[in-house]
Amino acid sequence: MVEAEHHTEHVPQWKKDEIENIKELVRTHNIFGMVGIEGIRASQIQKMRRNLKDVAVLKVSRNSLVERALEDLGEEIPGMKDFIDRQTALIFTNENPFKLYKLLEGTKTPSPIKGGAIAPIDIIVQKGPTSFPPGPILGEFQSAGIPAAIEAGKVAVKETKVVCKEGEAVPQKLATMLSKLEIYPLVVGLDLRAVYEAGTIYQPDVLAVDESKYFADIVRATQNAFNLSVNAAYPTVATINTLLAKAFAEAKNLGVNAVVLEPGVMDILLAKAHGEMTSVASAAADRNADAVDDDLREVLGAAASAAAATTAAVEVSEEVEEAEEEEDSEEDGMAGLGALFG
Repeated sequence: MVEAEHHTEHVPQWKKDEIENIKELVRTHNIFGMVGIEGIRASQIQKMRRNLKDVAVLKVSRNSLVERALEDLGEEIPGMKDFIDRQTALIFTNENPFKLYKLLEGTKTPSPIKGGAIAPIDIIVQKGPTSFPPGPILGEFQSAGIPAAIEAGKVAVKETKVVCKEGEAVPQKLATMLSKLEIYPLVVGLDLRAVYEAGTIYQPDVLAVDESKYFADIVRATQNAFNLSVNAAYPTVATINTLLAKAFAEAKNLGVNAVVLEPGVMDILLAKAHGEMTSVASAAADRNADAVDDDLREVLGAAASAAAATTAAVEVSEEVEEAEEEEDSEEDGMAGLGALFG
């Protein structure tokens, strides 16, 4: 007890205030997260803090003070100490973890890499011309390991080349030339490590949701559920209209095929019977003109005239379409000539 009091006496007041401030922020927000801020300049952090002020509180503090605050909170937020590593900032918000992750991903931007830094990916310089005129810079390209030559009055990269592999340190000369070429291998921003909400810790692999794929999956699942409901004749608010329309169509088809004399199918049955009658009468008339009476012959004549008129209308429509196509072709040709000769 004496040792504890002695230790407390030697803790500067500003540290005590900082610890209490962190604890208060944890208690007054639904979400508490830890973010990596490696490679971010102080001015960038200030800008990010201003951009986030309406939705989140971004706080930078010493790792030792953050750890002390978490120890004081005890079981309120277990496990979050594991995510304190190197340059760490705290973020507090009342938004949900998924929205916070998306928001922080939006802070990330490409950034140049410094000499001596470790390449996060294979750094590739693509073949092609640059904007640099001939001069000493050609030797700078070559000394940095970038194959270059003069082409059409400009410095050009002769071939696509991996100039630094993932995990290797980037030489200073290469870092300088990459910046001049506007090749930015780093993606700098607030890197969310973990979020704590109501007893659960969420990490980026859970929070990184492809929204377009997620939406497509929901649409596909909805369509499959709808089809299953219809095929199984399971009535729901979403499927009842389709089921009734399907049942009506099937009942009507059954009535027609079974020749059920009901008001709903009488028109179809009569039209079907009339068509079959005219077919038989036409076949009989072809074999013997006296096989049909005058009234039936008139019906057959009207049917033949209607068929001929339909055929003629189709032929005229096709001719009009062909003429329009030829006219369009002539107009396109004239437009082409006009373009050629001004």
